[in-house]
Amino acid sequence: MQTEEMQIRRCSPFLESVFLSSGGVAASHEWKTVPDIWRSSAEKFGDRVAVVDPYHDPPSTMTYKQLEQDILDFSEGLRVIGVKPAEKLALFADNSCRWLVADQGIMATGAINVVRGSRSSDEELLQIYNHSDSVALVVDNPELFNRIAETLSSQAAMRFVILVWGDKSCFTTEVPEGLPVYNYKDMINLGHESRMRLLDSHDARKSLISGQHYIYEAISSDDVATILYTSGTTGNPKGVMLTHKNLLHQINNLWDIVPAKPGDRFLSILPTWHAYERASEYFIFTNGVEQVYTTVKYLKEDLLRYQPNYMVSVPVILETLYNGIQKQISMSSTARKLVALLLISISLAYMDIKRIYEGKFLTKCQKQCSYPVAAFDWLWARTVSLILWPLHMLARKLVYNKIHTAIGISKAAISGGGSLPSHVDRFFEAIGVTVQNGYGLTESSPVAACRIRSCNVLGSVGHPIRRTEIRVVDFETGDVLPPGSKGIVEIKGPQVMKGYYKNESATKQVLNEGGWLNTGDIGWIAPYHSVGRSRHCSGMVVLEGRAKDTIVLSTGENVEPSELEEAAMRSALIQQIVVIGQDQRRLGAIIVPNKDEILAAAKMSIIGADTSELSKENMTALLNEELRKWTSQCSFHIGPILVIDEPFTIANGLVTPTMKIRRDKVVTQYKLQIENLFK
Repeated sequence: MQTEEMQIRRCSPFLESVFLSSGGVAASHEWKTVPDIWRSSAEKFGDRVAVVDPYHDPPSTMTYKQLEQDILDFSEGLRVIGVKPAEKLALFADNSCRWLVADQGIMATGAINVVRGSRSSDEELLQIYNHSDSVALVVDNPELFNRIAETLSSQAAMRFVILVWGDKSCFTTEVPEGLPVYNYKDMINLGHESRMRLLDSHDARKSLISGQHYIYEAISSDDVATILYTSGTTGNPKGVMLTHKNLLHQINNLWDIVPAKPGDRFLSILPTWHAYERASEYFIFTNGVEQVYTTVKYLKEDLLRYQPNYMVSVPVILETLYNGIQKQISMSSTARKLVALLLISISLAYMDIKRIYEGKFLTKCQKQCSYPVAAFDWLWARTVSLILWPLHMLARKLVYNKIHTAIGISKAAISGGGSLPSHVDRFFEAIGVTVQNGYGLTESSPVAACRIRSCNVLGSVGHPIRRTEIRVVDFETGDVLPPGSKGIVEIKGPQVMKGYYKNESATKQVLNEGGWLNTGDIGWIAPYHSVGRSRHCSGMVVLEGRAKDTIVLSTGENVEPSELEEAAMRSALIQQIVVIGQDQRRLGAIIVPNKDEILAAAKMSIIGADTSELSKENMTALLNEELRKWTSQCSFHIGPILVIDEPFTIANGLVTPTMKIRRDKVVTQYKLQIENLFK
């Protein structure tokens, strides 16, 4: 009978080792789960500031010691209100210090959090909640709850609701009868009181609370920590199950990429439910850094205000910074603009030449040049670079130092989560802002490869990180291809997911018996060269698009649209573009124009200086001219274009929450117009 009264509680073996050791269970002095990191960080960096969250109410600053205590209290609060190990809790919230506490608090109970942000549609949040078998909702604020309450209340079972920010007094929607609602302070207070009673007890393993005894067990490294639903550029999102072991691989191995030191400052702008931002945050908090939360609205202001050492980013953020700098230059006086553009073009040439003599020039070619040819090539590149160097240094003094002051990022911007356009990559290299491009998927927790500062080879995503293998296999046969050959990229390592939740068939499609993850990405691995301009590129991974995105023309030619789209997006007149042409004789494109820039360009053209509006014909003519200009160096050219007024957004379902265009949905929505375009 006594056994029946026992309630099993699970905890992180290092974070809460007091409960395990006092109960006769072997406690761990190593990290076995993600929440274990907080005890180490609190001991090492106690009173250092861990997070600065200036835009929530109230604005918050927390030290490492405070963060650990809030995580422990929140976790115990969840146990008090009945959360059991392995239960799923939906965490629908955005970037904040309290998101971090809620995320880690849930993990520390042995429960599994199912994460998503507020920008997802009500239907998507409902689908994720129900598919994941979530039992309760942890929600960002009353505004989000008011928006989704009716949908969830009528079509999902909720045991309780926790508000990360705000209070239930701000609800405008009626709460279903009998549904408990807690705010953040409620959870912290409940947990703190319970923890104090437990810690005051002589036997933490069998403390008597409300007539119940507790048995404490350690959470295993192989237990699922979180379920992240993929953005789903095609099809419905799939629930990626990541274990503590998957995420600990990232925590233990990202220092090679980002050698963060105590006191370094990171600026956080990506959604914290995004695997890339999430793994990065866990890692940096083991190194005593200070993280500042910002938003797109305040990014420019916060870069100047906080002068971050690092920023974890996606390509669209770097493109926004690039466009902002270009706009500032274009608004300068004619003389200043010409000088700036000339100096930037000289710096671009200087860095291209420098890449040659440093041995960082990418090539697919397996045959390497002879020593005499390599020596002459090095001497030529070195001589030209010495001629350009004084002008490059002049540019740094006259132009680039001002840019550095405006954007900070004194050590590096780490880019991932999408393809980084080469012109953006080259520009930041030229002005002296280090951009390290990385690669991974939600299914690989996510980082699999990344460039490092000491060998930052543009055009690549760097070498595989430690304990990670990457290979390229044939599209049809699956045979492993030699370096320099293009095929499907596959990943193997401790960070590869456990599988898709309740979707064994989808798991088998991407994970083979040998543990290799089929990424669906097209790429190649740089061949080995001992001498010459490519001598430091050996083993670098290069990506060229998605296999599912490949357009097959009726002529039999295969086209990777990303090359054309990246080139076209360099035009200020183009806001968004999707290249089309499946089963057609030639390519076309759907374009969302940047109307302000179009009108400005029209005023300077033959169309007329007084133009305030443009006809579709004139707009199409201008866009065709821009496409010819920017895509002239591409392998293929774009033919007819469809100009549309409505941008692709998350709200209309044409863009994922991670800002990737859903090609299939765009093509479906404009099916009739596309058919007419190719007639």
